[in-house]
Amino acid sequence: MDKVLLSVKWILSGMSSLHTEIESLTILPGTTRDGKKEGFDEIIIRPGDTFSIVGPTGSGKTAFINDIEVFAQGDTVTNRRILINGSEPGEALVRDPSKKPIAMITQNTKCLADLVVSEFLEMHIRSRKLKGHGIMEKTVSVANEFTGEKILPHMRMSALSGGQTRSLFIADAIIISNTPIILLDEVENAGIFKDRVIEVLREEKKAIIFVTHDPYVALLTGTRIVMGNGAVTKILTPGREEEETLAEIARMDAKITHLRERIRAGDLLSGLEGVEA
Repeated sequence: MDKVLLSVKWILSGMSSLHTEIESLTILPGTTRDGKKEGFDEIIIRPGDTFSIVGPTGSGKTAFINDIEVFAQGDTVTNRRILINGSEPGEALVRDPSKKPIAMITQNTKCLADLVVSEFLEMHIRSRKLKGHGIMEKTVSVANEFTGEKILPHMRMSALSGGQTRSLFIADAIIISNTPIILLDEVENAGIFKDRVIEVLREEKKAIIFVTHDPYVALLTGTRIVMGNGAVTKILTPGREEEETLAEIARMDAKITHLRERIRAGDLLSGLEGVEA
């Protein structure tokens, strides 16, 4: 384990958790857009689990994670119900932001607060009533593990790129919010270092749920939920079956990442020059 992860663990160990101990999150079936019951009994998500939600545009992927984020109780368009530790979540989990065990990072990275990064994070630290040294600095340090565009504490939130903002929000969810469940809605589109994000989240025993069109992200996760017509159509747990495909896609993704960083650095590329990572 590298120094960054050791430092993250050190900071988290010194902060009191405001969250209920989460042993499981259960998703109970709702209905399709035709009013038929979804074809599964329950989906149980535990600490350390990794899920990807896949399917064509309009298939219900975002609605699925929205149900989780709002702790749906048959009161959304999908009619799904969400349980925490096998029971309906209490009022405090639903209403009190400081106790909510879920962080959701979406494609929307617009920040209305005209604050610099350090002010934004310190405000969040105060709202979480956290005590400890170096929390803001470590959040920025971890965020910089996820992006090739360096984030500095004096930068304005409104001036950050999509990749920088998503990287900062993910680091915030890990260190400041310290939520056991993290929902990520197509964050790979911003060019963040996906494998590094997943590595850190796994080290911290977070339950991760990705909405994604990226085959690399989908194959990196342990369980794949396939959506269609607003409902779950398949639940796949490939295990070792896709290892060879994943290895090949990882090589392809590394090449694309390498090229992207060279282009960002201002390099000119000709032919196949620089394609090898």
